[in-house]
Amino acid sequence: MSRLQGVSDTLFIPLVARISVSKEFSEYFFDEKALPLEKYIPDDTIQKRSSEYSLLASVARYYNLDSMVKAFIKKNGKSNIVYLGTGFETAYYRLNERIATFYEIDLPDVIAARRTILGEHTNERLIAANIFDMEWTKQIDKSIPTLLVASGVFQYFKENRVIQFINDVRKTFSNIELIFDATNETGIKYANKYVKKTGNIDAFMYFYINDSIEFSKITETELIEERVFFTDARKILAKKLGLYTRIAMKVVDDKKRAVLLHLGIN
Repeated sequence: MSRLQGVSDTLFIPLVARISVSKEFSEYFFDEKALPLEKYIPDDTIQKRSSEYSLLASVARYYNLDSMVKAFIKKNGKSNIVYLGTGFETAYYRLNERIATFYEIDLPDVIAARRTILGEHTNERLIAANIFDMEWTKQIDKSIPTLLVASGVFQYFKENRVIQFINDVRKTFSNIELIFDATNETGIKYANKYVKKTGNIDAFMYFYINDSIEFSKITETELIEERVFFTDARKILAKKLGLYTRIAMKVVDDKKRAVLLHLGIN
């Protein structure tokens, strides 16, 4: 199977980025499990239309999310790690944490494709569901700490739907935290331009956060951490990167155009 029929092209953007950065900048990020998946990418459109910066920006999410998930598991021990809109995320393999149970949730066609090419393994559960339909929560062990991880997911929805999701989760779990990435209003404009450039003209993004503290107040959550994207990338890769990439990384971090938010919901 050289092509995954029925799967949104946006799912391939982060996969292309992880493969590309693993090849070019393995000292920063290496995703061994992603490399063999290159044969499933429909064509080289995404690679050709992506800049060095855009590829690293995509991967910086995973680099930081991996660190944050590891910290959660280290703190809580036996726990649930739930990837919302998982796509072809390979964190289960990168993290190799056996004490936690990993749940990967996405729409049926995506889960079917994922099951075919990646399978389902020990302490891993694949769930075909709409993440906004709380039916999937019935399959999660609510007696232990749970971390929800949403990477490149919420941007495609309106703010009121994201807030409603957080409220629904609060009603369902008693010990739960959420980590997700967000851009500010300026950042979302650039993100939309990039996705269109890669060939997907229908995947418009809406959700952005200009003030993390204000968002935590609106959602009545605890802001555990706000983290910018490129702190480690700029140190590890230094002058190996092009001038534009280095400037863009500094501007995005300084102006908080892209951040990761860690919220305590209950």
